[in-house]
Amino acid sequence: MILDMIDEELLELSRKSDIELDEIYKNIDDICFHNSNRILSAFIENKVSYSDFGDINGYGSYDSGRDKLEKIFATVLGCEDALVRPQIMSGTNAIYLTLSALLKYGDTMISITGTPYDSLLELIGVSGESTQSLMANGVRFEQIDLVDNDFDIEKIKERLKKNDVKLVEIQRSRGYSSRLSLNIKKIKKVIEEIRKVNQNVIIMVDNCYGELVEKLEPGHVGADVIVGSLMKNLGGGIATTGGYVAGREKLVHMVAERLTSPGIGKDQGANFNLNNSFFKGIFMAPSAVRNALKTVVFAAYMLEKLGYKNVSPRFDEDRTDIIQTLELGSKEALVRFTQGIQESSPIDSYVRVLPAPMPGYPFDEVMASGSFTQGSTIELSADAPVIEPYTLYMQGGLTLEYSKLSILLSLTKIKREA
Repeated sequence: MILDMIDEELLELSRKSDIELDEIYKNIDDICFHNSNRILSAFIENKVSYSDFGDINGYGSYDSGRDKLEKIFATVLGCEDALVRPQIMSGTNAIYLTLSALLKYGDTMISITGTPYDSLLELIGVSGESTQSLMANGVRFEQIDLVDNDFDIEKIKERLKKNDVKLVEIQRSRGYSSRLSLNIKKIKKVIEEIRKVNQNVIIMVDNCYGELVEKLEPGHVGADVIVGSLMKNLGGGIATTGGYVAGREKLVHMVAERLTSPGIGKDQGANFNLNNSFFKGIFMAPSAVRNALKTVVFAAYMLEKLGYKNVSPRFDEDRTDIIQTLELGSKEALVRFTQGIQESSPIDSYVRVLPAPMPGYPFDEVMASGSFTQGSTIELSADAPVIEPYTLYMQGGLTLEYSKLSILLSLTKIKREA
């Protein structure tokens, strides 16, 4: 029994957390209730029927369930239209699909959140030698770094006054960086400032890990297009693959034509009998996100009380995504904590986590992900580059109870093996 393996002092601290975190948990519950209302209302408005779950194969024509699903996603994300497909296999795939549809030879894109997430560097062309990267096909890339965890608005506006930028990219989540994730309030402000100097530039938000964490989405505050993965928040731990692109109708249509073909767009694409899990996934997503948020709050609380200094966000800070960073101080502690997460996972608990190379990443990685869907990060997972200062990136957690057991076992391993 896992509970029998956990240090008693850690269990007692865990019990105290339920009292001290009560108000924070209530606020998370309130956000879940708000977003559940929006999603349930969208289901009712679109008259979802059991018949919408049917398997449509071949070309996938005339799939009314798919059409209703995409209307629901558009509503939930504050957008005109959406593309939600099993053929989009990841968040990285959704981002590449969108950028390659909207950017052509000679166009310029700017990341206004500094260096993009590691796995995006090759698709852009900053690293690697792929002939299919954006830069290899004539797209120019620039970046403007954040200043004190906020947008450098004056520098952004000055650059956009030249009117030669086609697309501005915002990465909401922190990725493998020390910066904080960006909340909707900050995103709203920068969008408003951009529109003062340039009405035509496309504003794209990488929304991965951020959906339903707040009461509003980037689409509600003026983003032109937003992208994400169904193996994260909006899949609710139920969708087994898939991704989405949502935004202005014209832009979504362009992305759809890139996915399928000019002249076909959104009208075809077999659903592989996944409509039911996609509908159920977004229906359950507010609850899944709530549990993921409570999980990372609990993890932050435990480590702070145990004396770890570099925990971000702090347990009592506002959140805009489901990612928690834990600076563990040594390679040994990093590996032990990750092993604890894997050993208390429902799937592949017998697998021993060790540092190893991973495609798309520049350093050896440790990764724990004993999930029902391979690579799902709305289920509890943890990964890190094995480099100083040995910072672990943790996300997900379908229930707080299971997550507590995993975190407590991981902390026990560090304590006993130190």
